Amino acid sequence: MDEPLALVDAELRPAALQMLRMTQQFTPMTVAKLAKRRDMLSSMVAPILPDVPARELRIPARHGPEVGLWIVNSSPGAQRAAIVHMHGGGFTASSARGSVPHLQSMARALDCTIVSVDFRNAPETRHDGSLEDNYAGLQWTHRHADELGIDRSRIAVMGESGGGGHAALLAMAARDRGEMQLLFQALIYPMIDDRTGSSRATPPHLGAFNWNADANRFGWRCFLGQEPGTDLVPSAAVPARQSVAGLPSTFIGVGALDLFADENVNFARRLLDAGVPTELLVVPGAFHGFDLVARDAGVSKRFNAAKLDALCRAFASAC
Repeated sequence: MDEPLALVDAELRPAALQMLRMTQQFTPMTVAKLAKRRDMLSSMVAPILPDVPARELRIPARHGPEVGLWIVNSSPGAQRAAIVHMHGGGFTASSARGSVPHLQSMARALDCTIVSVDFRNAPETRHDGSLEDNYAGLQWTHRHADELGIDRSRIAVMGESGGGGHAALLAMAARDRGEMQLLFQALIYPMIDDRTGSSRATPPHLGAFNWNADANRFGWRCFLGQEPGTDLVPSAAVPARQSVAGLPSTFIGVGALDLFADENVNFARRLLDAGVPTELLVVPGAFHGFDLVARDAGVSKRFNAAKLDALCRAFASAC
């Protein structure tokens, strides 16, 4: 069996080949290919589950147009823990709606409320605009906690891939602005360092499936509005370039074959060095997004269980 497929968990190999074919359709990434990628992702959105409440609304924002939110499993008077969620898509694609069924399942398992922010994507909106969208979502959740049935002392942020990068930036903004205190951050294979695949080379087996160095450079270029990996990149736009002191307790989960494996391990090490309670899970044989494209694989189920367990322990609830 050819490398790097031989490194992939046996249950994940069919999905890995499917992701490889899909990646080849959209890389080298261009703006024209981005439009096709967005259309493809929109066509894959699953139906909303009937047994967990989910509703969409729009809220005003101080900077820019109204911000869209999806509210999952809210109930006045419940005093549930809550997650403010940011969807994946490499900063450039997908939407909050695409994550709703997955979030409904998570809200059911944790008996929590989830607010997913439909932030504006790059390149139409750059890092400062999307950060303000996400901050507005967190601020609205905090202010409306009573009517949502949320315990303000038990609010976490979470995101996958590009959404993990957004979640990390949001946690840093909450720390720096001092208006709200977060309990926890769950960063699922987060996209947090613009230098990966640009000024910092990666081993060839990292990023061979689903999200590679070319796609990463494109995503960061759109998000930053400039070339990634240089000394001119503003640290405020990149979690890995900022101080991690004072951040909330953290869970980071990533596949060992993910392009983001090194940057995620480095980020976890910095958190630990700063005295931030941190759990790092590196999954052998797993590539970027493996848990979403091969949900029934044993490795995906174990990964999801570890993520839920980390959140459950943070919320200190019976899950």
